[in-house]
Amino acid sequence: MASGGTVISSGGGLADRYAAALYAHAADLRALDPVVAEMETLGRLIATSADFRRLLESPLIDIQTARRAALTVLVSEGFGKPVRDLVGVVASNRRLRALPAIVAAFATLVAEKRGIVTAQVASAHPLNDLQRQQLHARLIEAGYGTVNISESVQPDLLGGLVVRVGARLYDTSLKSRLQRLQFAMKGAA
Repeated sequence: MASGGTVISSGGGLADRYAAALYAHAADLRALDPVVAEMETLGRLIATSADFRRLLESPLIDIQTARRAALTVLVSEGFGKPVRDLVGVVASNRRLRALPAIVAAFATLVAEKRGIVTAQVASAHPLNDLQRQQLHARLIEAGYGTVNISESVQPDLLGGLVVRVGARLYDTSLKSRLQRLQFAMKGAA
């Protein structure tokens, strides 16, 4: 709860609903591929433009001013009507702060609809090309079909990998192995 009793939520449910509505609208218009490309571009715009992020995050900017400013940016960047309409509705509903989550939810929905699985991979050190190819091949062997790998580096893992695919977690990190050994030794004592 924020001050004044307002509940601030940019949780998955809200973002998922906006993403599903945009997906259905784009499919109805038979403009899914252009909308997918524009949403990817919008995600990059949010990630790279500090000014645009400030516009989305600022509670001090009047709703109508924020809406006009966001739509002006989208028009100048060449965004089509479906994405502009989405941002307009999001702004009118006082949800601009949730736009990054909506973009991410839309990307997840598109991947799901297209049968693409995303594997979240954490490693102690960046993966090289050979390791990435081997991991990709193993995931396909495990029956995951088309797989995108999203990598992150977590030095505290010490070694090995932590792979999350949907609800499944594969943890081969040295950190977790040491923890299991420590618990086993405590149990034997």
